Amino acid sequence: MDALKATGLAHAYGKGAARTDVLKDFELALAPGAFEALMGPSGSGKSTFLHLAAGLITPSAGRIEIGGTDVTALSDSAAAKFRRRHVGVVFQNFNLLDALTVSENIVLPVKLDHGRADPDRLAALVKKLGLDGKENRRPPELSGGERQRVAIARALFAEPDVILADEPTGNLDVAASRSLCALLAELNADEKSAILLVTHDPVVAAAASKVHFLKEGKIAASRDTEGAAEKVARKYLEVYG
Repeated sequence: MDALKATGLAHAYGKGAARTDVLKDFELALAPGAFEALMGPSGSGKSTFLHLAAGLITPSAGRIEIGGTDVTALSDSAAAKFRRRHVGVVFQNFNLLDALTVSENIVLPVKLDHGRADPDRLAALVKKLGLDGKENRRPPELSGGERQRVAIARALFAEPDVILADEPTGNLDVAASRSLCALLAELNADEKSAILLVTHDPVVAAAASKVHFLKEGKIAASRDTEGAAEKVARKYLEVYG
């Protein structure tokens, strides 16, 4: 069973003359434990697909399955519950709550789901993500890289089927971006969750094992990254001219 599978997916904004088709006959399958990237120019539909996969919006047509569950068929409340248990989302702008501590932000989805926040799991993630000693700090007291690591810990805490990372390095400097890429690869090796990473940066995409190129609403090409940003960049130029 795939961790994530999109079949015949389509999505459009607006109606009539104002209609814009963003995704058309989009197909993608992500195996359990995979780490893959989705690339494309601005406006190509990368973030739209992640929002669809997370159940934040409903597609115009098609379906998305996560761990065998059709998330496109869920009600808003059921989608929110499913997301807290099975999908971790990492946003470019972190989406942390400034009033909460690092630890409180990490366990928030489990708390919202009325679950028990395992202290051993929390301690292990804090250590793994290099946040030791910062458990009681609040987001404004952290660097951008530290805030993104908190966001990743939050996404991982419930051991979801899949992590959806939307331009997670977009607000980070070069050094922090490279560090985060290495961390994502390490976490993917250690944790059970598959990762789908949306990015426009070949260096970031090269952290994944495979990259898919989104063009005209569908996957136009895919290739193994071999950990080489220059190969990803060459393929990018080949696809988009």
